[in-house]
Amino acid sequence: MSDPELPEQITARRAELDEVEELAEVRAERDELAVAERVLERMTGQLAEERASAAPMPGQVAGRAVMLIPHREPGVEEGSLPWDYQRIITAVRQAAGPVMAREVGEVVGVDVSVKAKLEPLRSKLVRLVDRGWLRKLPDGRVRAVTVTAPRMEALRGAGRPAPTQASPVPRQH
Repeated sequence: MSDPELPEQITARRAELDEVEELAEVRAERDELAVAERVLERMTGQLAEERASAAPMPGQVAGRAVMLIPHREPGVEEGSLPWDYQRIITAVRQAAGPVMAREVGEVVGVDVSVKAKLEPLRSKLVRLVDRGWLRKLPDGRVRAVTVTAPRMEALRGAGRPAPTQASPVPRQH
């Protein structure tokens, strides 16, 4: 009554269907990866646009584009900052610990008894923090950014020269 080849045929057909099922799973996963790839490309483009729009625009000096306070990055030395910003960084670096704007003002010669005279200094401190030259703590104090050898290697990249030491505080004339 029963065909002796029938169990073999059933087993063979089940194996064929298993392969088809695996193919369907592979196709579904491939489709998911294609969607993920498109989303990643879109997000990467959006992030690049956001970063470009958030980057400060350079000013014009003698017809050339310049950024007075550049971002801290490999190859950009403290010496490229205006002298008053160099003095601020040096004052923060020479402090025993994190400092408030008033303490920096005392060192760089700002009349700290007049609040309005501290505001330009606060603005410069914020700009230095935003550009990565100083770090602001949650309590509002600022401190110098320390760069360890491994971090400097990462910042510098392969084949770039090490940054030189910062020059002493320039004299005010």
